[in-house]
Amino acid sequence: MIALPLVLPPTVLGFYLLIALGPDGPGGAVARLFGERSLAFSFPGLVIGSVIYSFPFTVQPIRSAFEAVGDRPLEAAATLGASPGDAFRTVALPLARPGLIAGAVLGFAHTVGEFGVILMIGGNIPGATRVLSIAIYDHVEALEWGTAHLLSAGLLVFSFLVVAWTLTLQKKRRRAPS
Repeated sequence: MIALPLVLPPTVLGFYLLIALGPDGPGGAVARLFGERSLAFSFPGLVIGSVIYSFPFTVQPIRSAFEAVGDRPLEAAATLGASPGDAFRTVALPLARPGLIAGAVLGFAHTVGEFGVILMIGGNIPGATRVLSIAIYDHVEALEWGTAHLLSAGLLVFSFLVVAWTLTLQKKRRRAPS
């Protein structure tokens, strides 16, 4: 289920999220608790959809980080009297921190350029749900190539920096003594 967004077309995922977050779905029931009609076409709905869509990109580095920690540090903490919860909180989380950060950054960066899920759930409401990927589309559609190029170049630089930073973080993690 976690990997499904890797292969599922974004508009299909967005369509089902639209139904789930709409007034008749479970998201609508939650929204009514807070005095709203729906989570669809709202910023909180965009966040939920983005998290679900980017989940595979977030989980992979986090899983790898915890695998790299291994069992030995947790076993050592247990021999010193740490409960499983304490060992996780004070040993595993700090050791896996670079992977947690990388996962969060990759998930966020992946969401920044997403189009299909965001358009289906949030629409294109200026000042409320309009995001860069949709703004680029709007500028191209209006034949405003200069603005579309400027926004696209900004996302290209941002994406390059995120990938470079993540790779640097991974190299530092591999070089760190165990």
